Amino acid sequence: MREKPLSKIGKELTRLRHEVSHATARRSAPEGFGLDRALVSGLVSDSLSPQDEATLAKQVAQLLPFHWAQSNTLAVTMTEIVDHLGGHRELMAWLDRFPGLPRLTARLYVLLGLLDQYSEEHAVVRAFREYREHTPYPPGLRGYLVPQTDDSTLAGLAFRIEELLGDGEVTESVDLALATATCVEQIAPRAEELDATVGDMGAVMEHMVKDLREADSAV
Repeated sequence: MREKPLSKIGKELTRLRHEVSHATARRSAPEGFGLDRALVSGLVSDSLSPQDEATLAKQVAQLLPFHWAQSNTLAVTMTEIVDHLGGHRELMAWLDRFPGLPRLTARLYVLLGLLDQYSEEHAVVRAFREYREHTPYPPGLRGYLVPQTDDSTLAGLAFRIEELLGDGEVTESVDLALATATCVEQIAPRAEELDATVGDMGAVMEHMVKDLREADSAV
């Protein structure tokens, strides 16, 4: 994963710590998903073999889309992993070491974290609204966007990306993620013009598109 997108998310990803709606909370992880306690203990004690660490990374990746529906036991175990690694940003960097679902999931969650942040930027919301005046439904986003654009629009797309991933619709999740990142890259110059503190959003999204395509090709 390129350093630029990863460096833009905080040590605590909003998406992994905010409460969710009751409708979302009713969804649960598929039967059989879980964390092997022995593998977690091995990670914390730095005694896992590379193969076992890869197995644990896949288990973590499978559970991330259901972070809001985990049992207390699973939540505590996941917190133990995050604390050992040093935070959510470090969790993403750790998952990124393992090709396949772990790497792809990590890169999707970095994008989700960025989208949640951009949702709170007035300049980004305004730039997106202006863009949609001439392109109401950017390529790949028809069916996911409602007519109005507000501070929940990008966060809503992030939620759908995560939901598709949790439903096992990985291809659809990646397609939506790429379409969203491409759209944000296109509105970046206007957002940066409106507010210089938005930073190099265009470059970050360009890197995200490349990262996602690279990870997806190995799944």
